[in-house]
Amino acid sequence: MTGYHAKLMALLVGVLIILTVASAIGSLLSARPRDKASRAVIDNLNARINAWWVMAILLGLAFWMGRSGVILLFGICSFAALREFVTLTNARRADHWMLAAVFYVVLPIQYILIWTDWHGFFTIFIPVYVFLGLPILSVIRGESGNFLIRVAEVQWAAMVTIYCISYVPALLSLQIPGYEGQNVLLIAFLIIVVQASDVLQYIWGKLTGKTRIAPRLSPSKTVEGFVGGVLSATLLGTALWWITPFAIWQAGIMAMIISLMGFFGGLVMSAIKRDRGVKDWGDVIAGHGGFIDRLDSVIFAAPVFFHLTHYWWGA
Repeated sequence: MTGYHAKLMALLVGVLIILTVASAIGSLLSARPRDKASRAVIDNLNARINAWWVMAILLGLAFWMGRSGVILLFGICSFAALREFVTLTNARRADHWMLAAVFYVVLPIQYILIWTDWHGFFTIFIPVYVFLGLPILSVIRGESGNFLIRVAEVQWAAMVTIYCISYVPALLSLQIPGYEGQNVLLIAFLIIVVQASDVLQYIWGKLTGKTRIAPRLSPSKTVEGFVGGVLSATLLGTALWWITPFAIWQAGIMAMIISLMGFFGGLVMSAIKRDRGVKDWGDVIAGHGGFIDRLDSVIFAAPVFFHLTHYWWGA
């Protein structure tokens, strides 16, 4: 067994143990009599744990399939997230060409560019060419009502659900001296730290949270939960330095940065939901809402993590 495979196996076993322990704790809590409010919290926690089993299995299968599996998985996630985002826009019949282009042209091209390692183009394709092309597709339909709002919403949808999410599989294209063939572990590091930060913020908030950090955007987020979750995720990322090309202290700094970006990503996406008057982006994932509800922190963390890693450690 190579060093990479040994690391991946150790990581998968560790995740399996954590999820098993979490499921056991959830079952024990469910078996004990509780008041209605506590029961709701425990039920939500168990739904999250069950959803994490599904997500862990899907990620494990994608990692096992290699590069193509990872790109395919996140391409599907982008499609599902894009669909959720578009349902909350002010799109009209005149925008059908623009929407069709985003779903069936822009999205596959972005992931093909990543699959072919065309780094110089996949980083500018959507922010430059798609940004300019979408309003052209809309304006030739001759509908001027709410034009800026309609186009901007679809541009945001493309940036958030395609461009930003695609930076996760794009980590596979990084050339890091001495780390060849191990880039899947970078994806594991990113997802584990960012998602753990979300979970730990939730747990710390339930245990010690008193001061709401943004009551009109996300009432459940507290200062205590934010601080406890980010610091805990930073420690977790530091402990996972061995699966990265980073030194221990560098892994800690990277973990803190992506945890902070994940937190603010969650706030931004919450603001959009509140603006549209909805609680969740969808109801596909039990205990988590929609795909964007689960990916909101990754959306903001992935591009920053990619560029920092590329700049400091890339060839």
